[in-house]
Amino acid sequence: MKIQGIEGMSPDEIRFEVQRGAKFVFFYYAVSVLVMSFRRASPVYFIPAGQKAHGKGLPWTLLTLVAGWWGIPWGPIYTVQSLVVNFKGGKDVTAELSARLQPATTVPNPRRVQTTPV
Repeated sequence: MKIQGIEGMSPDEIRFEVQRGAKFVFFYYAVSVLVMSFRRASPVYFIPAGQKAHGKGLPWTLLTLVAGWWGIPWGPIYTVQSLVVNFKGGKDVTAELSARLQPATTVPNPRRVQTTPV
């Protein structure tokens, strides 16, 4: 999974920023073509502490406003759902991604036999 905005950051730097209040979010967008409608998620964005996510979601919101309405019946439904999430600053997935960033704990292999030199 590619996360926008963490290029060049180490896992320790990312964990530190998340502790300071940074978050990971994605945005929904809806696209409709007559009777077919799709709601998809954007890439995940890293939002540093103190910054608003709305600017990152603007392209996805505009795409939804232009291309989301046209499919009946799901186009308007997906469009409204996407706009609600996007206007709230996106879907926050910080907890899920932070769990992946935790350092792995080493567990000794029980099948490995320790031998002592004689």
